[in-house]
This record gives sequence, structure tokens and C-alpha cells, in this order.
Amino acid sequence: MALNIISNYAANVAHRNLQNSDTMATRSLAKLSSGTRVVSARDDAASMAIGARLNATTEALKTATVNVGQANSMLQIADGSMATIDDVLVRMKTLATQAASGNLSDTERGFLDDEFQLLKDEIDRISSSTNFNGIQLLGDGGDVDIDFATVGAGTGAALTNANGFSSFAITDNNFWAQDTTGDASGTPSLTDNNFSIDITSGPAGSAIMTVTATVDDVNGGGTTSYTQSIDITSYQTGGANVVGVGESASLNFDEIGLSFSLNNGITAHVDAAVGGTDFGNANADAATVSMLADNGQSFTAAIDFQIGSNNTAADRLAVNLTEVDLTSLGIDATSIGTQADAQAGIESVNAAIDTLQEARASIGTYQNRLDFAGQNLATTQENTESARSTLLDLDVAAEMTQFTSKQILVQSGVAMLAQANQMPQNLLRLLQG
Repeated sequence: MALNIISNYAANVAHRNLQNSDTMATRSLAKLSSGTRVVSARDDAASMAIGARLNATTEALKTATVNVGQANSMLQIADGSMATIDDVLVRMKTLATQAASGNLSDTERGFLDDEFQLLKDEIDRISSSTNFNGIQLLGDGGDVDIDFATVGAGTGAALTNANGFSSFAITDNNFWAQDTTGDASGTPSLTDNNFSIDITSGPAGSAIMTVTATVDDVNGGGTTSYTQSIDITSYQTGGANVVGVGESASLNFDEIGLSFSLNNGITAHVDAAVGGTDFGNANADAATVSMLADNGQSFTAAIDFQIGSNNTAADRLAVNLTEVDLTSLGIDATSIGTQADAQAGIESVNAAIDTLQEARASIGTYQNRLDFAGQNLATTQENTESARSTLLDLDVAAEMTQFTSKQILVQSGVAMLAQANQMPQNLLRLLQG
């Protein structure tokens, strides 16, 4: 090979090999620092594609496992409430058995029936209030709202802030959710339920506030009206409870599940009623206020739980729930006020207990199935993670050996490049000679 100064072939060769060694050492370092065998598609395109799908499946299976846990929690809430309803039914059977005995009079049976009816209400309250994240589990919820669009409507003075009514609130949703049939067209609705307010003169110069609640189609029995009156004479000018400017007062009508916040504007109407001038719907002075239903609180008989990672029927579990309110249990019209009714009540409560146990057994079946689904998910997740690991995870020991080798080559390349750069120095001797 000719000796020359302009071109240094040996240095170029050393530099090229040094670049290759440095690139390989850098890639090895990237694998060691990331812990994965496939840092980019150039490392193993097929493994990267398969591993990405397996990784997505693994993460989805983890979420599906969480879904199974939440599904079990939801069903456990339903089962717990059913257990309470079972305790109530046991008490109701005890009362019915006692009332069926001939040693009691109808008066005493009436005392027993008072508790019996309250226990029926408790069953409905439990079924309507049992939910998970807003999903009704045992029956329709009692979520009812006031239609504020109707507040202020009417031909005369209305139920507005200026007339002393700052706000309205529902304190007993179950009372207003009694409409089980529907409106005039037969469509299930709570919007045909309403209330109105009258402030009238009472005896001895008093003022009486009466709220009339109208609930349509109560258990299919047609429109029913409920009223509750409160003496509000003390809210007149100079009265003990007069509402001052900027102040407020609250009136609770617990029997019909409503409360009202009053302001200073109410004083004029109380004064007028004390003086004999009535205010209210009877005189076309105030509006009739309608109710609105929250349809999101309706009972859902079937719930699909996502217990797999794909969008197939096999990756979902459909759980069928059973209503256990009074109507579903068949005891909505049961009473024990007479011996005959009590005897029939025993049978009705027995049938209700059987119906409830069937519902609880169904819940237990689904819980057991979810347990097995959870176990399968855990196994599948474990094996999928292992398959992903085989494709993508780095053998640190083997790669460390490769990295050490690459480091030695880099060091050797640097040394040889230095030597190659020294070779043109030998030509100086010729020039000096």
C-alpha cells in the first residue's frame, strides 16, 4: 500500500468500526436501562406487535378484575338490604300470627296493624333507597324533583320570592313516588302529581297555611289528595316568629314530604289572612306546582358487567335483579286489622318470604359465578403477562455480557484510531531525511 499524507485508510477503517461498536453499545445500554428486549421495531418487529397486543390485553384484564370486584360489591349491597327486609318480614309474620289468635279483640289487632303497616312502608323505603352509584337494585328509586317552571305560573299572585316563598324542597321522595300507573295517557309519569298552598283565616283571628298534595293513581286506585295545615299566626307583623328583612324561616310539612323556606314577603299574606282575606289556589291567587321524575332512578332488571377484555358476549355477564318492593312481594294490600285479615296475612307474608328468598338465592348464584370469573381472570392475566414477558422482557445477564463486549470494542476502537492517526507521523522521517 502506498504511503500518503492526504488519505489515512487505516484511520478511516478504525473510525468506521468504532462507530459501529459505539452504536451497538448504545443500543445495549438502552435495553438495559429500559428493561425491555425490544426498544424499537428494528429490534424485533413481530415481537413488538404481538407484545403490544398482549400488553393491552393484560391491562384490560386488570380492569376487568376491578369490574368483578365492584359487581360483587353491588350484589352484596343488594343482599344486605334483602337480609334486612327478611328481618322485617319475620316481624310482620310474628304480628300476623299474634293478630290471628282469637284471644285478641279487633281493637288490639288495630294496634298490631299500626306497626304492620309501618313495617310495610319500611320495606318500600329500603327497596327504593338501595342503590349502587345511582343504580337501583331492589326497586324504583324515590327521586322526585319540583318542576320550578310551574312555580309562578297562574292568574294572580304566585308562589314566588316576592310573595314570601324563597324555595321549596322535597323531604320524603317516597311519598311523591307513589304514582305507579301513569298519567292520563297511560304513560308512566310523576308529572301529574302536584301540590298547592292556601293561607286562610282561622278561628280567633288566626292564620292557617294548608298544603294540599295530589298524587295520581296511587297503586292504581285513582287520584288521592293529602292535606296538612300549620298555624302561622305567629308570622304576622309583631308576631313571635315574624320574618325580618333579610331573614328566613322554614316550615316543614312532614306528612306530605315538603318543606318551605319563607322570607319577609310572607308577612303581608299572614296579616291579610288574620284580617279575613285569604291567599291561595282556591282564590286563583297561587299556582299549582307539579313534580318531575328523575327517570335515572328507575329499577333496571338486567345489568351487564364487563368481565373480559374483548367486546363479545363471552366477555360480559348479565345479572338479572328482582324487585322486592311491596307490590312485587304481594303484600301491598295486606292488613291484620281483623282475625280473618290476619289469617290471610300469614299466608301473604309466607309467600313474600319465599319470593324474597328466591331473589336472594339468585343474587348468591351470581356472586358465586363472579367469584369463579375473578379466579379465571387472575389466571388468564398471569399467563398473558408471562407470554408478554417472554417476548419483550430483557434477559439482563445475557445483555450485560453483550454490553461488556461492546464496551471493550469501543475502548479498543478508540485505542486503534489513536494509533492509526499516528501512522502519518512516520512519513515525517522520510521528509526530514
